[in-house]
Amino acid sequence: MNRPQLNWETQRVFLAVLRAGSLSAAARALGVAQATARRRIDELERSVGVSLFVRSQKGLMPTDAARELAGHAESMALAAEAFTRAASAEASVPGGTVRVTSNRLMSVEVLPLLLRDVRNAHPELKLELSVCNRQEDLAMQEADVAVRIHRPTESAVVTRHVGDLRLGLYATEELVALNGIPRHESELDKYPLIGPDRNLTEIAFLGKQGYLCTAERAVIRTDDHLAQFAALRAGLGIGMCSSQLASRHELVRVLPKLVDFKVGVWIAMHQDLRRVRRIALVFDTLAQSLSRFLKASE
Repeated sequence: MNRPQLNWETQRVFLAVLRAGSLSAAARALGVAQATARRRIDELERSVGVSLFVRSQKGLMPTDAARELAGHAESMALAAEAFTRAASAEASVPGGTVRVTSNRLMSVEVLPLLLRDVRNAHPELKLELSVCNRQEDLAMQEADVAVRIHRPTESAVVTRHVGDLRLGLYATEELVALNGIPRHESELDKYPLIGPDRNLTEIAFLGKQGYLCTAERAVIRTDDHLAQFAALRAGLGIGMCSSQLASRHELVRVLPKLVDFKVGVWIAMHQDLRRVRRIALVFDTLAQSLSRFLKASE
């Protein structure tokens, strides 16, 4: 028996249901009617010959077969997004869409203002910002331009070191006014400390830099750097911060001789995309803005 031919729109609905957990949410995300989404899932199940979802109180739960197909659908989604970006403009013209990726802290606290510089310089561009602590694969075109902490190591990637984050211990003015400024490392035990939770590698690294923020000492613990920064700004304790972000939020430096180190910031793109003008424009403009930001509080 000939099976119906699969098409991307059907698999796009399948992936949306996987991500959203319900037909209604998937339909809203895709901008289609719920009945259309239901019909496409039915078509896909007939095509593959197995059930892909079962109903539960929590919504549509994927079957084992759906989980096995999920990776293939994700790969198709990445390819479709890359195709759309590539087709959004000719290589020689500045207009079109460029996808930028970075970790959560940089994406939320740093890049929006810098991407404004990019848009002001090139208003014909459309930008996608992928907020992801997982490093997106530039070779697979998961993103066009990446801003990373530490030097990228992929092959066939153009990289540029744009500056350094200068890291140290900081606290809010209110916390310092309440408790005073610690004068020695031993006095840190009198203060609430913010640090990693289960990331033993980072705990060990910070210990080597002079900041002992083990589970026994840190009272606010999270492995998410954006959450650490939010806790610091909320006055929950003393924690790590870059001088660049600290100056924006009027945070007070604590024990500068104890903890003071740099972390490099790099911008990267696949070398084949250097010929695509819109991507090269974003790479160069963003690199310049990042460099200015990183040097601002040196």
